[in-house]
Amino acid sequence: MKFFIDTANLAQIKEAQALGVLDGVTTNPSLMAKEGITGKNNILKHYVDICNLVDGDVSAEVNALDFEGMVKEGEELAELHDQIVVKLPMTKEGVMAAKYFSDKGIKTNVTLVFSAGQALLAAKAGATYVSPFIGRLDDVSTDGLNLIQEIREIYDNYGYETQILAASVRHTMHIVNCAKIGADVMTGPLSAIYGLLKHPLTDIGLAQFVADFEKGNK
Repeated sequence: MKFFIDTANLAQIKEAQALGVLDGVTTNPSLMAKEGITGKNNILKHYVDICNLVDGDVSAEVNALDFEGMVKEGEELAELHDQIVVKLPMTKEGVMAAKYFSDKGIKTNVTLVFSAGQALLAAKAGATYVSPFIGRLDDVSTDGLNLIQEIREIYDNYGYETQILAASVRHTMHIVNCAKIGADVMTGPLSAIYGLLKHPLTDIGLAQFVADFEKGNK
C-alpha cells in the first residue's frame, strides 16, 4: 500500500518524507489556500517545490469545469514536472479529459468519487488513480470502506490497472481497514500516519527495557 500525504504544507511533507514511508502527495485548491498560496504563478511554483521534496507522484488539480479548460490547465500542469498527476473531477467533462490525457500517456487522478459506478467510468477512461472520499461518506452515515470493497471487486473482475486511492482518510483505522480490503493507496493527514506508530504496550515494553538496562548498568 502506498502512503500519500494530503497537504500543501511543505514542512509536513518534509516530515513525512523523513519518516521514510512517503510515496507521494495529493493537494487541491482548498489546501493551497489554507497555506496562503494564491495566484497562478505561486501555485504552479508550489507544485514544483512539492515535487522537489518527494520521489513519487504529486496530484495537481485543475480548476476548470469544461473539457477544453481542463485540457489546457492539465497540459500546463503536466509540463511542470515528471511527477505531476493531473487531478480531474468526476464529471462528464472530467472523464473525457481523463481519456484524453490517458491517450497521451499523462497520469491522471479522478477525484470526488462517491460510487462504484463513477469509479468504473474512471477506470474505463484510463485514469491512473481514482479517489473515493471515504471520510466524507462516513460524514453522511454511509460506509466509505464498503465503497472501497466494491471498487476493488470490480477492478479485480476485469483487470483494470487504475489504482484505488482512498481519499478523505481521517484517522489511523481508516488506513488499516483500507489496507485490509485492498486499497492501492491512501492519502490523509500526517497525524493519521503517525497514529500507526502508537501502541501502549510498545511504550510500556520500551520503558521496561530502559529501566532494566539502567538497573544493570549502574
